[in-house]
Amino acid sequence: MKKELKLHPEIFDLECTTVWSFPRRGNWATHKSDWRGNWAPEVVRNLILRYSKESDHLLDCMIGGGTTAIEAKILNRHITCVDVNDEALKRTAKALEFEVKNNSRQRIKKCDARDMDFIKNEEIDFILTHPPYADIIKYSDGKLADDLSNIHDLDSFVGEMEKVAKELYRVLRKGKCCAVLIGDTRRNKMYQPLAFKVMDKFLKQGFLLKEDIIKRQHNCTATGFWVNKSKESNFLLIMHEHLFVFQKV
Repeated sequence: MKKELKLHPEIFDLECTTVWSFPRRGNWATHKSDWRGNWAPEVVRNLILRYSKESDHLLDCMIGGGTTAIEAKILNRHITCVDVNDEALKRTAKALEFEVKNNSRQRIKKCDARDMDFIKNEEIDFILTHPPYADIIKYSDGKLADDLSNIHDLDSFVGEMEKVAKELYRVLRKGKCCAVLIGDTRRNKMYQPLAFKVMDKFLKQGFLLKEDIIKRQHNCTATGFWVNKSKESNFLLIMHEHLFVFQKV
């Protein structure tokens, strides 16, 4: 007898503060944690429930391992899933191979987030996405020219993210929200506020900053080599990310 797929967490409370912490990553539905850098289902579920309603049209322009698509399907939202990486698109399609009793639809498209001309102006009700943090994780190992995770220079990366922000502003309906999870990095031991540089580009496109949520990282174990390096070289390990919620007004 086929085991019924669990589609919801056993315990779930909507977050109500600007600090989010999920020590244990959700394992319901077809969620997996083996796509490096993917975000927790709890983050996505909170965002979808707070900033959209059933039958809304969602967009994740860097779908990665498919977490957003899974939650959108379960929660009865239509979604457009975009990525430049074929492996990400295949994984997303595979992750969506389960049944739900609603009318949600999923559209999967290989496309650059900087130029999504197949999406009409103001077609989208809510955007949520988790872009790479420059080349901290190289998803295509330099094989894709249009993969943002191949860009090492931070200013160049931020410049390309500005193009993404412009496109997201175009496709989003007025009054609706866009959520972006992004972290910071270090170069030559100095802290680089990558998240705030990207935030600034979204603000310059016309978005307003509705929320700045601090998400604690639990998948980075602060032990061994890096703990010793932190003490020897006198720098702190980065264990948080910024979850910006912008609004088009």
